Amino acid sequence: MRKFRVKQLALLVFILALTGALLTACGDGGAGAAGTVTKLKIADITTNITFRVAKEKGFFEKNGIDAELITFATPAEGVNSLFIKQVDIAFGADFPLLNAVSKGEYSIFASSGTATDLSASDWKLFVRDEIASGADLKGKKLSFLRGTFLPYLWDLYLTDNGLTLKDAELIGQGGLDEAYVALKKGEIDGVWVYNAVNHEKFGALEGVHEISDMSKTSLRLGQGLIASDELIDGKKDVLVGFLKALDEASTYAQAHPDETADIMYDAVKQPKEATLKDLPKNPWKIGFTEKAYEGLKGQKQYMVETGIIEKDFDLIGKLRLDVAREAFPDRVIEPE
Repeated sequence: MRKFRVKQLALLVFILALTGALLTACGDGGAGAAGTVTKLKIADITTNITFRVAKEKGFFEKNGIDAELITFATPAEGVNSLFIKQVDIAFGADFPLLNAVSKGEYSIFASSGTATDLSASDWKLFVRDEIASGADLKGKKLSFLRGTFLPYLWDLYLTDNGLTLKDAELIGQGGLDEAYVALKKGEIDGVWVYNAVNHEKFGALEGVHEISDMSKTSLRLGQGLIASDELIDGKKDVLVGFLKALDEASTYAQAHPDETADIMYDAVKQPKEATLKDLPKNPWKIGFTEKAYEGLKGQKQYMVETGIIEKDFDLIGKLRLDVAREAFPDRVIEPE
C-alpha cells in the first residue's frame, strides 16, 4: 500500500510538471517579462538601421515583441498608415507626427534623440548647375516629399537667402525616386536628399551639384515614435519593451558597424559602404529632450499659422512620455 501511494505521488508530480510545461509552450510565445509575445506591425523605410538591427539581432524578440516591419517610401507614408490600421507604430519627423496627432486619437510616446547638427548635415540640397546660391532659386521649381517637413525647410532656407516661398514653386512628389527622375528630366531645379546612397545617386547626375545642407539652417529635425492612444493605454508595458529594444539595437549597431553593414545589405541590399557612412550620423538615443520638445513646438506653430493644421491643439496633451520615462527615466524632460 505504501509503495502504491509513493507511485501515485510521483505520477501526480509528473503530471503537474508536464501540464505547466504545456501551458508555457501553448502561450503567446514564451518571451518577455510576462512570458508572452505581442505581435506589432511597425512602419519602416529601407534605410532605417535601428529597426532592422532590432529585428535581425533578436532585440525585439528578447523584449517580448514579434515585429513585422512594413516598408514605405517615406516615414510620412508610414505615419499615414496608422489611420487605416495598417501598422501599430510609426516613426517620422516632427511634421507628419504633428499632422497625425492633430487629426485623431494618436500620441507621440518617445523621440529618437537625433536632432543634432551631425544628423542635420545628412540632408543635402542638390540643384541644377546654373544655380550658384540660394538667391538663384527665385522662380525655380523646388521638390518636396508630400506629407513631410520639407516645405518648412524650404521656407527657412529661402528666407535665409532673401526670398519667400512665393518666390518659387513647390512641386510635391511621392518619394526620392520620383524626385530623381524629375531632376534628371529638368522638371525640378532643387531637391533635399538624405542617406549616402541617395547622395551618391543624385550627385552623379549630369548638370547637378550640391549647394548646401540642413545643418546650415536653424532646423534640427526631431524624429519621434507614434501610436494610437488605444495601444498606449492597453499595451504600455509592450511599448516600454519596444523602446528598450530600439535602444539596445542602436547601441549594438554603433559598436558593430561592419556587422550592421552586412545586416543592411542582406536585408535590403543597401551597399555596405553607404551604411558605414550613414551609421555615425544617426545614433538613436531613445528618450525625450528639451530640443525634441522645442522642435515640435516650433513646427506646430508654423503648421497652424500656415493653415496646414486647421485646428490648433494642446501639444503637451499629445505627448505620452510616461512610456519613455518608464523605459529611461533619466532621459525624459517634463515639457512646460
